[in-house]
Amino acid sequence: MSFERQSGLVSVIVTCFNNGQYVKECLHSLINQTYRNNEIIIIDDKSTDNSVQQVKELIKSYQNQIDPERLIFVELPRNVGCSGTVTTGFFLSRGEFIAIHDMDDISHPERIQRQVEYLQEHPEIGAVGSNYASFNEGLFDQKQEASFWLAYGVDNIRNTYALGGHCVSVGTMLFRGSVFDELGGFSNKVIGAEDWEFICRYIANGVEVDNIPVTLYYYRNHNLQRS
Repeated sequence: MSFERQSGLVSVIVTCFNNGQYVKECLHSLINQTYRNNEIIIIDDKSTDNSVQQVKELIKSYQNQIDPERLIFVELPRNVGCSGTVTTGFFLSRGEFIAIHDMDDISHPERIQRQVEYLQEHPEIGAVGSNYASFNEGLFDQKQEASFWLAYGVDNIRNTYALGGHCVSVGTMLFRGSVFDELGGFSNKVIGAEDWEFICRYIANGVEVDNIPVTLYYYRNHNLQRS
């Protein structure tokens, strides 16, 4: 790396493709995190709806709540897909820690704080996810926890991926920026399984990954979501 990562700073990478109607809820959940030392990096993957307009308007409305240098918006010149969008955000990140977030989802107010505290208390852990809940469009109050496929404990998680399984929700992850600097971001060679390959590669290279058994992230189910 050509720069030193900023101690304690969390870089939240928010990916957006035709999510204009969800911009306000998503960014509100991130701007109002209890952990305040964050930068929010929004990468728009050449949306064809009003996403760009919505993001720009929200950024203006937050001018008095967050340092403009901590709220970064990048419009990609062409659609590059999931891996290119996410990894662009990773390369722009300056934080000691990096979080992943989709524009159509919502984070619990204490998500970042609890995950940062976990990594600070467990220096041997390189990345941590959490439990999550999903909800159908317009029915947030009826959200349901979806922990049936997740695993907890470094050994359990390592063994699951060694057998070709999947047990960490990438949208819930917070990981050390130094890990990305060494191992890179999402691959564009496994379309549709970028998150699985990403976690497998980290674990295969000795990164210890765990999950917090607390719901800190909310997935929105709707007709236009990627997966």
